[in-house]
Amino acid sequence: MFAAFEAFVQQRSTELLRTARLLTANHSDAEDLLQDALAGLARHWEAVSRDGHPEAYVRRALHNGAIDGWRRRRTRPHVVAEPSEHTPSAGDRFADVDSRLALREALTQLPPRQRAVIILRYYEQLTEAEAAEVLGCSINTVKSQTRHAMTRLRGLSLEEVLR
Repeated sequence: MFAAFEAFVQQRSTELLRTARLLTANHSDAEDLLQDALAGLARHWEAVSRDGHPEAYVRRALHNGAIDGWRRRRTRPHVVAEPSEHTPSAGDRFADVDSRLALREALTQLPPRQRAVIILRYYEQLTEAEAAEVLGCSINTVKSQTRHAMTRLRGLSLEEVLR
């Protein structure tokens, strides 16, 4: 019974940790979030595995746990250091890293629901319907939250990162 659970954890934990990291913007918080989600899955493994959707269960638990954490803190993380004035040239091998860091920082500026929608739609490449199912909302809510989030990200001068 738990051999299947262990196999699932070994196969999917790297991807799930990546999602948790994007949701929390902190590696240790991401590990805690994933551990809590997997502990919940272990408690309900028989029912969830019978339905055939353990990954959907864990992803939903990750997103719900992250939103709960954001609500508890009610504050956004602050930038510790100012971004560098370095503007990468086309041949700069660090250009992609700079873009990723800028985008990750911008994601921390979004409200929890918008952040979750962006991560589901663009990082995890879920459809609008799949994202709505994970978040427990309508497809129209996913569409509007995506639109608002993209507008806000563009307002943060990240147009070049988003293209």
